[in-house]
Amino acid sequence: MRHRLYLDANVVVDLLAQRQPFYSHIARIATLADTGKLELILSPLSVGIVSYILSKYEKPSQVINKLNRFMIICTIATMDNDTVMKALNSEFSDFEDAMQHYCAISAKCSVIITRNGRDFIKSDLPVMTPKEFLATHS
Repeated sequence: MRHRLYLDANVVVDLLAQRQPFYSHIARIATLADTGKLELILSPLSVGIVSYILSKYEKPSQVINKLNRFMIICTIATMDNDTVMKALNSEFSDFEDAMQHYCAISAKCSVIITRNGRDFIKSDLPVMTPKEFLATHS
């Protein structure tokens, strides 16, 4: 079974900004996706968050170029009325995290990849860091 990994914005920033010491693990996951061994899914909200964060440190043209290259190996999940309503009525303390969670479920992801697992304590899906995922699925 090929895993569908839902990427939280923080790990995408780690990859595209090559943030240390986190870069190597998410880069290995990106390589696995590039070779077709797994699928990377993210929300349109995450693309906006990543763009916003990266644009604080890089020129807009560089950010767009990085996102365009990254999108070659990703699929954007649908975030619709159903996703928003489930998030609004969830037990998550943070609305944005709830939207990410229900977007991952809607996209039939097998795991949420994040460095902030505490944000997804109420998750119905397994939540792992890139390092934990690689340790258990290599």
